[in-house]
Amino acid sequence: MKQMAKHILATAMLGSALLSGSVMAEQKIGVVDVQTVFQAMPQAAEISNSIQMEFKDQIDEVNQLQKDGQFYAERLQRDAATMSEKDKKELQQKIQGVREELAKKGQPLQQNIQRRQNEERNKLLGLIKQAIDSVAQKGSYDLILSAGAVSFSKEQFDVSEQVLEQVKKTN
Repeated sequence: MKQMAKHILATAMLGSALLSGSVMAEQKIGVVDVQTVFQAMPQAAEISNSIQMEFKDQIDEVNQLQKDGQFYAERLQRDAATMSEKDKKELQQKIQGVREELAKKGQPLQQNIQRRQNEERNKLLGLIKQAIDSVAQKGSYDLILSAGAVSFSKEQFDVSEQVLEQVKKTN
């Protein structure tokens, strides 16, 4: 309860400070759409391609396993009526073996790709943060907000292009 009272008091003080005309006139505020900057970065496409190349052999292996499993399943469905019980059983065992192999290789591969994508995404977000800091410093901004946290802003406050240009310079 005490913590909530402090939070309400701090919010009220911040709100009243922002509403005062003299404070508003002196502040320079910008808005940046981080998602748009991220997607427009040339490094983002390069990283996606490099991750695909890094895991290419494993992806190809999993794709081949999927094709094999599909082939065996279609063959079993198509030829089951004319196959002997022994042949059916062997084909079902092959299908089961492919499924087990897919489970053994597919999920870890997916997790490794996801982990690498997260690592690289975090590096790019760090570059974006540095670019935002640089734009804020050069432009003497007091506050730069994420576009996702703002309900409305005029286009004149959007510094996304400046941030993107700064990110391109750092590459």
